[in-house]
This record gives sequence, structure tokens and C-alpha cells, in this order.
Amino acid sequence: MKADAPAPFTADDYRARMEHAATTASDAGLAGLLVGPGPDLVWLTGYQPTAMTERLTLLRLAPGEDPVLVVPKLEAPDAEQAPGAGALTLRDWTDGQDPYGTTAPLLDKAGRYAISDSTWAMHLLGLQEQLPDSSYTAVTKALPMLRAVKDAAELERVAAAGAAADAAYEEIKKVTFAGRKETDVAADLADLLRRFGHEQVDFTVVGSGPNGANPHHEAGDRVIGHGDMVVLDFGGLMHGYGSDTTRTVHVGEPTDEERRVHDIVREAQQAGFEAVRPGVACQDIDRAARAHITDAGYGEYFIHRTGHGIGTTTHEPPYMIEGEEQPLVPGMCFSIEPGIYLPGRFGVRIEDIVTVTADGGQRLNGTDHAMAIVG
Repeated sequence: MKADAPAPFTADDYRARMEHAATTASDAGLAGLLVGPGPDLVWLTGYQPTAMTERLTLLRLAPGEDPVLVVPKLEAPDAEQAPGAGALTLRDWTDGQDPYGTTAPLLDKAGRYAISDSTWAMHLLGLQEQLPDSSYTAVTKALPMLRAVKDAAELERVAAAGAAADAAYEEIKKVTFAGRKETDVAADLADLLRRFGHEQVDFTVVGSGPNGANPHHEAGDRVIGHGDMVVLDFGGLMHGYGSDTTRTVHVGEPTDEERRVHDIVREAQQAGFEAVRPGVACQDIDRAARAHITDAGYGEYFIHRTGHGIGTTTHEPPYMIEGEEQPLVPGMCFSIEPGIYLPGRFGVRIEDIVTVTADGGQRLNGTDHAMAIVG
């Protein structure tokens, strides 16, 4: 059963985001922020072009100046209907014109700008040709916290997406695994995510037996057999916000070793969660989970970071990894997903999305961490 859709964001919501982004850029010593099609543009304006084409679409945000969205003339009618259009000025250009010549007067000739990661290189190079004294840096490097802290309305959406993913997991445990291909179970997962409200499915990892030792295994034609450990990692977007959860199930009764490895990962995930509180560095979440696995003798088999942020995309800053000293702030949402991967044998991963609260953390996934036995 799908949850009721939340109230849509308003032009005032998008105006506040654009003002916040311009101020954040100024505080970072930048002349402004340039945003091409992608998740940053959607978050700031609600506008998502129907096609990612070679035609330049670019939002210019600068402190003390009105936001301007440069768009191809043929796409201007769609841009005018975007939820945040009332909070910005449109500047269009037609085929045959130089879009970079249209954009250049909006920029400081010698300014340094943050530019969204998804902006095409050809557009950045076009701006540099027009403004050879300008310079640019990636948004994720200069403004990594731009979308990291969610407000109440965003938290509601991330929580709803997590609940829908939980509902999908509860249902997938009821299907037959043995004798079916990984792709069959992956298709079931995708259907369930959509049934429970996801408008977009980004991934359905089904890693059975030795394939579970590959953290990002793409479901294939391997037939799942009795005695297989199966890693299920799945998620997507619901109401524009992401879900991402992982549980590891077993077809029939597991061996003592499989139970022990699963228990170690479950305890490591709990250790990471218990480390969450405001002011703690992101790397300390990784350290807490990794220390438990290392102490149990499996450190060399935990081969990825402990977590990543989530919001309008399923993977975004901040990252729970050694060297990331960014302190946790209430409203941040991120995964905690330690794993152990034994090459040629099996893998185990357990993942929840967590949000930082005033005095700790709150899980946004609530399904049982115990190893489920499936048929």
C-alpha cells in the first residue's frame, strides 16, 4: 500500500534554498554557484529538463543578486512551469546563438565559482573560453554540505522512502529463492519498490553465494541454490528522495561460520550506529564499525567505506570514511553499511539509513537485522 504523498515544495521553499546556496558560496570565498541539470538543480529549483542534451542549461546563483536560469528557448516553457520558477529569472537563448556568450555577462570576469558535478565538461570549457580569468571548483569539494542537512519536510520524505523499502523487504522474504535466477529476484524487488511508492528504482543488487562477495554485484543468470547466502541491496527515489537498504538472507539453514560472520557484521553495524551523535566526525562512524570487524579477524574483507549520504540522490556527501573530519549535524542522513566479503565463497552486508538527532541517531529502516531464512 502506497503512503500518501507529502505536500509539494513551494516557490518559497526553493527561494530559501537558492538564498542559502548563494550565501554558502559567498562564505566559502566564491563569487557564486553554477548549476547544470542534475540533482543540485532539482533540489534548488524543482526543474529537471526532459532530456540531458548538449544545449546549455545553467543556474547562476550569486550573493546579493537574483537567481538566473539560462535555458534553451525550446525548453523555456517547461522551465517556466518548474515549482521554483517564481523565485528566479529565466534567460533564454536560441539555436544558432552562442549560449556561453549569453551566460558570460552574468558572471564575474575574474570570479571563482563552484560548479555542479553533473555539468558537462563542454559547458565548463565554453565558459572558460569566454572568461579566461575565471576559475571553477566542484560543488562537492567546495560546498560538500550544501544538501547534507535535511529540514523536516525532507526528513519526512527520506523516512517514507525507507519505510517503503522496508515493506519491500518484508515481502521479498516470502518469495521463492531456490531454483530461480538472481535476475528473477531482482525483478521482484523492483516491482515491490514501485508497488510501495517508488517512482524510480536505482539498483537491486542480488548477490547469491560467491557473487555476494562482490559488494556491487549486478544480478545475473546464476541460479540461486539451497545453502546460498544472498545479499539484497536495493533502493531508489520516492517523492524525490532516496532509499537504500541491505539485508543478507540465507536459503535454508546456514553453517556455523555463516552465522558467525553475519553476527559480526550485525554487531559492527550496531557499533557504527551507537557512535552517531552531533559533533562526531564522519570518520568515527567508519572507525567504530571497522574496529569491530578488524578485532574479529576479518578486517581485510571489509573493502569499502562504512556509509554515504542520501537525499535527492541515493549516494551523496557526507561519506563515512577514514579522513572525513566533517562533524555530524542534526538533520544529516546517511547509510551505515559494514560488510564482510569472502572471495569465492559468500558475502554479508547490513545497511540502514540513519539521521542525526539532537542527542544521537535515529534509524530510518526498521526491519530485523537477524539473518532471515528463505526458501
